[in-house]
Amino acid sequence: MRSDNIRSRRAREFEQGIEDAVDDTPIQNAPVMTSRGQKYWTGGSIPLIGPDVLGGIIASASDIGVVISEQGDVLSVLVKPDHKSFGHVEHWEGRNLRDFLTVESVPKLDAKLAAFVESEDGATGSIELNHTDKNLEFPISYSLHRIGPDGALLMLGRDLRPIAEMQQQLVKTQIAIEQDYELQRDFDTRYRVLMDASREAMVFLNVASGRIVDLNKPAAALLGAPRKELLEAAVAQVFDGRRRGEFLEALTNTAIAEGSKTIELIVRKTKARLTVSPSLFRAAGERLLLCRIEHPDDQERVSDQLTEDLSALYQEGVDAIVFTDLNGMIRAANESFLNLADVGHVTNVKGRPLADFLSRGMVDQKVLLENAARAGQMRMYATKLNSAFDNQMSVEISVTHLQDRSHPSFVFVIRDASRVEAVRKPNGTVNDDSVRSVMELVGNATLKDIVAETTDVVEKLCIETAVELTHNNRVAAAEMLGLSRQSLYVKLRKYGLLAKNADS
Repeated sequence: MRSDNIRSRRAREFEQGIEDAVDDTPIQNAPVMTSRGQKYWTGGSIPLIGPDVLGGIIASASDIGVVISEQGDVLSVLVKPDHKSFGHVEHWEGRNLRDFLTVESVPKLDAKLAAFVESEDGATGSIELNHTDKNLEFPISYSLHRIGPDGALLMLGRDLRPIAEMQQQLVKTQIAIEQDYELQRDFDTRYRVLMDASREAMVFLNVASGRIVDLNKPAAALLGAPRKELLEAAVAQVFDGRRRGEFLEALTNTAIAEGSKTIELIVRKTKARLTVSPSLFRAAGERLLLCRIEHPDDQERVSDQLTEDLSALYQEGVDAIVFTDLNGMIRAANESFLNLADVGHVTNVKGRPLADFLSRGMVDQKVLLENAARAGQMRMYATKLNSAFDNQMSVEISVTHLQDRSHPSFVFVIRDASRVEAVRKPNGTVNDDSVRSVMELVGNATLKDIVAETTDVVEKLCIETAVELTHNNRVAAAEMLGLSRQSLYVKLRKYGLLAKNADS
């Protein structure tokens, strides 16, 4: 009942306004001519605007204008002419606005329409709705206005997508800044832990200012002052007998030199003589020097410790180590070699050629020496080692040529490979008769026939090995060899291995 009374009162007001508009007498909104000929509207009011002009004003003043009824039915839609991002929304007319809203926006519209019906003064405020249409979603901020006695509501909307995109960009920028900050903290923590945990004395110098940027505790101990006192101190004041420009020039020249990159300096406070190894680099547009500082006594202790460790490895290592001269004569051998060769004392092998302990004698020795002399080293040469009691053992030999010294020599590292060979060696290996039959073809057949025979021997060996490794699993063996199962069966039948493997 109350709603009917409100609508009746609004209808009377609307009719009275129309009568005033068509009256010939001047009204409050009539224009007045000033002495200067300018027109303006008195009383702070606006003129009555024709319907044909009003639509263009609404479309220009807002991104989108929607006229709806109290029930939410769309009566008219106006879109700003230069705002094409909404697409075509003319099909909204005649349908309910709720059909073009997201799920969370429908209750907001219902609440606002209910407030519109109950309101008497026409104040309905604003609302933000999310529209969805043709897989397109866009947020709009509406201001609501009454436009007639029939309960029609004008919704003037502003597109919130530019603001939303700007907010997303701000959020992404903030996240990127926080990630960069966390990454910087991570690197800073790693750098600080590395500096504190390192036993090597390190100092960072700024080339432009000549001051100490950072240093760790071992470096502060060598320079004879607390770390806090040395930070930002002029490095020329830390060392004796050097001016700032001369000192930095000497460090820079040493850092870029191709040869030795060390320079000796004397600490002014402790008079200690230190060896500095500078490295030049650039960070954040500034040139910096990383100076590694060592005490000569420390270098001697490191050298002595390394000599002791290498000596212990030679004496107690599990691999046989033999030193020979350039002709292959044994100079020294460790206990592991004596165990492999079944020799009682090292004096029994000194002065003898290493070929005496190799199965192919001088052939093996010549191959090892020539390859090591040419390339500096040779790895994993497989052969057999003869013991003092004519026993043979499969071994793998690595050779290193030590030539940058007064007495050049060869170092042989010999490893027992008999256990590995036992694991790898298949039960059905090609016997010596197959190899001998190939050798007998030389002079009696062409090279093409010899190569064909050799190919058959190698192919048979590979198939036997694959079958043995896969425990006679034909599918796995074919996959290992890159063959089809049919091809594998053909080759097994060709070499007489099909029945043999089936029996096994």
